[in-house]
Amino acid sequence: MSASKLVKPTSACKDSFLEALDEFHAEGRYQFLERSELDRNFEDFVDDLNAGRRYLHKPFADWAEPVPETVLWLVKEDKYIGTFLIRQRLNWHLEKWGGHISFVIRPSMRGKGFGKKILHKGMPYSSHLGIDRALITIDPKNKEAIRIVEFCGGELEDETQKTDKFPSRLRYWLKCN
Repeated sequence: MSASKLVKPTSACKDSFLEALDEFHAEGRYQFLERSELDRNFEDFVDDLNAGRRYLHKPFADWAEPVPETVLWLVKEDKYIGTFLIRQRLNWHLEKWGGHISFVIRPSMRGKGFGKKILHKGMPYSSHLGIDRALITIDPKNKEAIRIVEFCGGELEDETQKTDKFPSRLRYWLKCN
């Protein structure tokens, strides 16, 4: 059996990505992605992700400045495990609530060490894109993500305050090289 690896999104993972999407939908994530539309147009979806024309987060609000993003998938053979997202620069909103890096592991694969793997394997990609230190923001209630980021060397800077539009976030910095 092969090791897990980070790759650009690929149509080879269609079935497992759609299964993971069902898992994410069950926990309230990625509601803006329609499974039936992706099932019909998965190659276009993958092409758009790789070209930076589509995102794996809620669409930007009109007031938010879009930034270039790189999407990578953690896969094992042709099975989708998770997503590693690199925002290549920060705008004012990302400096507080979004960060350079976000990652997610599909629910059925959590608790198996893939969170540490995706973060460890993704940081060199961030360095390659010119990011020396990456900001990662985390919901203070997400104890597992906090544990992963701290295990991988993340240093807590502060916690943003909740506003009427945004939740509080812990802001961690990680060295990328």
